[in-house]
Amino acid sequence: MRSHLLNDATAEEYRRSVTEGVERVAARIATTDRPFTGVTVDALSPRIDEIDLDEPLHDTAAVLDELEDVYLRDAVYFHHPRYLAHLNCPVVIPALLGEAVLSAVNSSLDTWDQSAGGTLIERKLIDWTCARIGLGPAADGVFTSGGTQSNLQALLLAREEAKAEDLASLRIFASEVSHFSVKKSAKLLGLGPDAVVSIPVDHDKRMQTVALARELERCAKGGLVPMAVVATGGTTDFGSIDPLPEIAGLCEQYGVWLHVDAAYGCGLLASLKYRDRIDGIERADSVTVDYHKSFFQPVSSSAVLVRDAATLRHATYHADYLNPRRMVQERIPNQVDKSLQTTRRFDALKLWMTLRVMGADGIGQLFDEVCDLAAEGWKLLAADPRFDVVVRPSLSTLVFRCIPAAVTDPAEIDRANLYARKALFASGDAVVAGTKVAGRHYLKFTLLNPETTTADIAAVLDLIAGHAEQYLGDSLDRAS
Repeated sequence: MRSHLLNDATAEEYRRSVTEGVERVAARIATTDRPFTGVTVDALSPRIDEIDLDEPLHDTAAVLDELEDVYLRDAVYFHHPRYLAHLNCPVVIPALLGEAVLSAVNSSLDTWDQSAGGTLIERKLIDWTCARIGLGPAADGVFTSGGTQSNLQALLLAREEAKAEDLASLRIFASEVSHFSVKKSAKLLGLGPDAVVSIPVDHDKRMQTVALARELERCAKGGLVPMAVVATGGTTDFGSIDPLPEIAGLCEQYGVWLHVDAAYGCGLLASLKYRDRIDGIERADSVTVDYHKSFFQPVSSSAVLVRDAATLRHATYHADYLNPRRMVQERIPNQVDKSLQTTRRFDALKLWMTLRVMGADGIGQLFDEVCDLAAEGWKLLAADPRFDVVVRPSLSTLVFRCIPAAVTDPAEIDRANLYARKALFASGDAVVAGTKVAGRHYLKFTLLNPETTTADIAAVLDLIAGHAEQYLGDSLDRAS
């Protein structure tokens, strides 16, 4: 079994096996004509259930054949221009090269003696991102597994900085369309069920600052402690960007920690055209960025950044076997001192390779293209009487629903839209997402693929309308 360990004696076998795997994936991507096959759980589950993991195949080619059957053939492919659903981006090739390198070397970014140059590369990228945001010379941060972890760590720091004797007195303010991880983080941090105060949004799904000011004042007068305001730089449902300068002003007035969840909108940091849409982010105390959303990186690649590096001490614990306190005096850079994780992949290498090959302008150009595409898609929807579109996009998300001409019952329209999304997914012709707006079911395009065209959008809209009409026709037939 030692022949399977990667070392000097097996380097050629490693090269052969990985090449064979890459060729399989490349062939599948080159011939994929739909984002999904439409396979069902009932059809796919038995194929996986019948595999006996205690009976290995002992042959790479045979395993890849099996993988083709249980995974590659039926995977949901984000690179396809008609994958329009969630915040999943197609990935750039330099990042995939970085993924191959980091997986083979397998550095762990918790301590210097496990990573060396990897530690310095991650720190350089953190400094680069902090400079792009404008957080100032004392800023710092660390890579994380994703936006949920980044938000959790930011709110942990905010909780500790609030210095409240009674956790039940702490309050977090976030818009009603903020990410669910805000409430999840509050629970994980031991706060009460009323800890997150939901602030209403305006017509463009942006936090209402008048309402925020009112709630902050109410909190102060009620003897409660305003722990943090979470402003969103690109909401998951709408891509809406909260009014960051006004929110920052209120946070300064009330002495409240400002966290900006820019997991989605961080692509604007590289934008050549739309950087001003996220102005005000430089006044945050902490920021979440997800490079694996709008920097076209493979999952996972995220970071939490802070204005004051000293606040990261709230995540610091020392273990004699790993990062003893003496290492701080010796100026040995251990990233575990900043992180909620211990063992941690060298995910920063993917972004490093991307920047060194493409440059930030290259990333920004791609993100600008999908923002431009969303603007064109909005025009299509606004001009099409078959659809109701919610807001003009700030980033690359479109939320809409099909409104059949002959139907007025909102519940029946809901069912038609739910059916259309399900039928479209089952066909494999396109993948779209769904959400609720004011209690009603809507559909959602999240446009993160520069290869998607307005023709693709128009074609998918026709498919949606066709499925909705089919449902309504069948419904009338059943009722008659």
